[in-house]
Amino acid sequence: MEKLVIIPTYNEKDNIARMIETVFSLQQGFHILIVDDGSPDGTGAIVKGLQQQYPGQLFIEERSGKQGLGTAYIHGFRWALQRSYQFIFEMDADFSHNPKDLIRLYEACAKGGADVSVGSRYVPGGKTENWPWNRAVLSYGASVYVRLITWMPVKDATAGFVCYTRKVLETMDLGDIRFVGYAFQIEMKFTAWKLGFRIAEVPITFIDRKEGYSKMSKGIVKEGIFGVLKIQWHSLFGKRR
Repeated sequence: MEKLVIIPTYNEKDNIARMIETVFSLQQGFHILIVDDGSPDGTGAIVKGLQQQYPGQLFIEERSGKQGLGTAYIHGFRWALQRSYQFIFEMDADFSHNPKDLIRLYEACAKGGADVSVGSRYVPGGKTENWPWNRAVLSYGASVYVRLITWMPVKDATAGFVCYTRKVLETMDLGDIRFVGYAFQIEMKFTAWKLGFRIAEVPITFIDRKEGYSKMSKGIVKEGIFGVLKIQWHSLFGKRR
């Protein structure tokens, strides 16, 4: 019960079985928790069909309706803490994150002394593939914007490929995490940094999804823009615990 990979899903039937099989093929002791928000395409049924093949390693929590990325991860974090996992990972289902990089994120914490490790596109060695130029500019601009507003020394604050050590999630008041979309990833890293935890960035190659549909929307981007301002405001003038 050491390493748990949390994968939120909504309509990921084209990816989820292959992702689960790929993570377990690493043979590195990773367990997987799928947090599915009632996918109408049958994603949950696919996962449940694989549980007999991976007893005690593959788990699913099914929620009613689409409730947002942030709440899915918070649900998963609490589930993991109740079961004494020591390293808790966030990862997308669509292979934009290479499962093999889970090993490097784990080693950055277990052997490298980091409290949080981030799969980063914007440190030396990191990059993106198959992105249109406008999305690449938007993403990099967002990373610069976050650093300017928050002063946080993380170059890829919006990254969703992360390993948290247990002590980080235990120390945080997860009920204080306010955002559920794009700003959620920023707020989690910002909170860990403010609590004095060490964040390490591990270079990765981020590959745009090939199957299924992106969950990005104007509302998520808007939350990111204004959410960063709110995060810093509450840090300076609020009573964040």
